[in-house]
Amino acid sequence: MERKKKKRNPIKRKNNASILLGVTGSIAAYKAAYLASLMKKRGHGVKVVMTRAAEEFITPLTFSTITGEKTYTGLFDNDRSNENHTSLSAWADIIVLAPATADSIARICHGIADDLLTSVVLDFPGPVAVFPAMHSNMWNNPATKENVEKLKKRGMAVIGPASGALAGGKKGTGRMIEPEDILSAVEKILKTAR
Repeated sequence: MERKKKKRNPIKRKNNASILLGVTGSIAAYKAAYLASLMKKRGHGVKVVMTRAAEEFITPLTFSTITGEKTYTGLFDNDRSNENHTSLSAWADIIVLAPATADSIARICHGIADDLLTSVVLDFPGPVAVFPAMHSNMWNNPATKENVEKLKKRGMAVIGPASGALAGGKKGTGRMIEPEDILSAVEKILKTAR
C-alpha cells in the first residue's frame, strides 16, 4: 500500500515564520540586508518591501538575492503579479520595520497608506515590530515621542534605538539596534504570538 505524502508549506513550519521585512529610507538600511540573511539562515521565509527612499541607500536586487524572493517597492509594480498589499499581509506572520525612520513611524501612526509598505502595515492584523533609526534630534522630538507612544498603545513593539555613532560623525541615541538583537526580539515576539 502506497503512503500518501503530506504536503508541507516550506515557510509555515512549526518553528519558522513568514517575515515581511519593511525597509525605509535610512543609512541603517545596509544592516537590513544582513538581518534578512540572518532570518533566512534561521529558516524563516522573508519577503522585503522597500520604500522609495530606502532605494536611495540599497537596491532591491540586494534583498532579492539574499531572500530568493521578489523585492517589492511600489504600490503599483508593473510585473502583473497577483501580490499586493492584501496578499502580502495575508502571507506574513509578522511585520518587521527595520530601519523605521521618523517619517515612516509618523505615517503609520496616522494611518497614511500612500505606499506599499504603509498599506501592508495598515492591512495587517498581526504583530508588528518597529526598530527606529534616525538622528538623535529627530528621535527626541516630541512629535516622534508621541507617535511612538501611540504605536505602543496599539500593540506594536517599538524596540530601540541604541546610543552610539550616527551618520555624519555624531554620537547620540537614534542608532538602529544590531541585526542579531533584532532577530532575537522578533523570535521572542513570534513565540508569544503563536
